[in-house]
Amino acid sequence: MLGVRAQLIDLDDVGIIEEAVEDGETFHANASKKARFYAALSGLPTLADDSGLEVDALGGGPGVRTKRYAGEDATDERNNVKLLGALEGLAPDRRGARYRCVLALALPETRGPRGGMPVRLTHGTLEGRIAAAPRGGGGFGYDPIFEPAVERPGGQTLGEWTAEAKNRISHRGRAARRMSRVLTKLGF
Repeated sequence: MLGVRAQLIDLDDVGIIEEAVEDGETFHANASKKARFYAALSGLPTLADDSGLEVDALGGGPGVRTKRYAGEDATDERNNVKLLGALEGLAPDRRGARYRCVLALALPETRGPRGGMPVRLTHGTLEGRIAAAPRGGGGFGYDPIFEPAVERPGGQTLGEWTAEAKNRISHRGRAARRMSRVLTKLGF
């Protein structure tokens, strides 16, 4: 298999409709759980991620509950409104935040004697702050209220960046570039 370039496929391509339960307390736990779950179902090497937003003033929240911050059926807009309300009145230097991503690779052929499947992990982080109000229609999730650290307070949010520019610095992009090196070392 050395030197062979792997082809990425998604769950639809292999007919998997089941969803992994994301009940871990950390991004690491959820990414690992999803990678193992889907590798066991597919029998294929599997990449899975878990990512979210950590806000310093909220003690690292919403964290693993990023997507469900405003409730189980929350929309991006409701999540953003709730977060802006929680930070109302805070100065820019008190609105520090970061996007985190953990990518997990599970290789079903590496199962141990009791069925355990180790995972390899990479991480990516994008530091920044939460803006005072949403700006821009690009991106998704918290992008309209997230100012990357390379911007001054009040500068552009990720919702105002092009997808290409965002991908160069994003937490997922950083984790993916690191995982690419792991995959290369493994011969994929």
